[in-house]
Amino acid sequence: MKLDRAGIEAIIPHRDPFLLIDRIVELEPGVRAVAEHDFTGEEWYLKGHFPGEPIVPGVILVESCAQAATVMALSMPEHRQGLGLFAGIEDMRFKRIVKPGETGRFEAVMEKFRRSFARVKVRALVGEELAAEGTILAIFQAR
Repeated sequence: MKLDRAGIEAIIPHRDPFLLIDRIVELEPGVRAVAEHDFTGEEWYLKGHFPGEPIVPGVILVESCAQAATVMALSMPEHRQGLGLFAGIEDMRFKRIVKPGETGRFEAVMEKFRRSFARVKVRALVGEELAAEGTILAIFQAR
């Protein structure tokens, strides 16, 4: 299943300027999601990170992965109207700088999901190059 921004907004509550994914290119609800974002250089956070040599902050890569994970979890019918919240981040490692003009791909794979707690393996890539990887822990609650 593929989703554009409108499709993403129908599932998760994030909105501009904090909706950090442009499209979902693969989606298996509750199992796996792959999102993409085209970094244009016009993003609000690049103006100060760093002037003259902008690079995408690591926290933005983590949040983009989390948004892909949230689409994956909230696309399950029983969690459709929920809210995903960070519970923790484990073993996050950054391997490559991401710059304007590149497309980030954010992969989220459900490792464990019990009751409202999720453990999700995430990766951020540019092309086939790994930019970041780790594990996100999340709590999903009804709204």
